[in-house]
Amino acid sequence: MTLFDLTLLGPALLAGIIVLGTHVPLGRQVLARGIIFIDLAVAQLAGLGVILVHVLHDQPQGWSIQLSAFLAALAGSMGLRWAERHWADILEALIGIIFVLSVTAALILLANDPHGGERLKDLLSGQLLWVTYDDLWLPFVLSVGVLVFWFKGRAGENPTLFYLLFALSVTTSVQLVGVYLVFASLIIPALATGSKYGLIMAYAIGLVGYILGLAGSVFSDLPTGPVVVWAMAIAALIFAVFRSKIQRQPVI
Repeated sequence: MTLFDLTLLGPALLAGIIVLGTHVPLGRQVLARGIIFIDLAVAQLAGLGVILVHVLHDQPQGWSIQLSAFLAALAGSMGLRWAERHWADILEALIGIIFVLSVTAALILLANDPHGGERLKDLLSGQLLWVTYDDLWLPFVLSVGVLVFWFKGRAGENPTLFYLLFALSVTTSVQLVGVYLVFASLIIPALATGSKYGLIMAYAIGLVGYILGLAGSVFSDLPTGPVVVWAMAIAALIFAVFRSKIQRQPVI
C-alpha cells in the first residue's frame, strides 16, 4: 500500500467512525423496536431528496442538497412515527412500501438523465474513498449533537425524538457512505452483539469492518461500499461464532 493510499484512507476511515458514532446506538434501538428496514426506507428517501435537487437544478448549492435530503428523511420518519401510533400491526409492510416507492421514484426521476445510472450507483454504494476532511465537518458536528440528545435526552424512551434524530443521522450519512453502508452500520453491529453485549463491542465490530473493508477495497480495486459491507458482516460472523463457543464453554 503506497503513501497515497494511506492518505486516501484517512478521511474515509474518519467518515466511517462518524457514521458508526450515531448508527450503533440507533441500530440497537431499531432492533429493539422491531423496525429493521426503517433505515433502508429513510436512507432511500434522503437519497431521493438529493436526486430531486439535482433534477431541478444543474449545480445545486450544498445547503440546498442537505436541506432537501433532511426534509425528505424527516417527512418519512414522522410519517412512520404516525403510522406506528395508528397502524403498528402493519408498520413493517408500510416501511417496505415506502422503500419501494422511493426507489422507483428515483428511477423515474433519473430515467432521462445521461448520468442517472452513475448517480444512482453513487447513492447506493457511496463514494467513501473520495471523501475529504472538509466534507466531514458538518457530519461531525451533527453527529455530536445527535449523540448528546440521544444519551442526555434519553431518545430511546421518546419515540418522536428517536425518529427525528434518526432522520438527521441518516441524512448526513447516506451522502457520505451510501444506502448500503447506512443499513450495514445500523444493523450488523447491533445484531451481532444483541442485548448482552455493550456499545463498545458493537463499535469495535463496525470499526473492524470499515478498516478491513477500506484496505481490501484499495488492494483489490473493488467498489468500497460493498467491500466494507462484506467485511463488517464477516467481522460480525466471527464474533458470533466465538460468542457461541464461549457461551457453551462449561463453567469450572
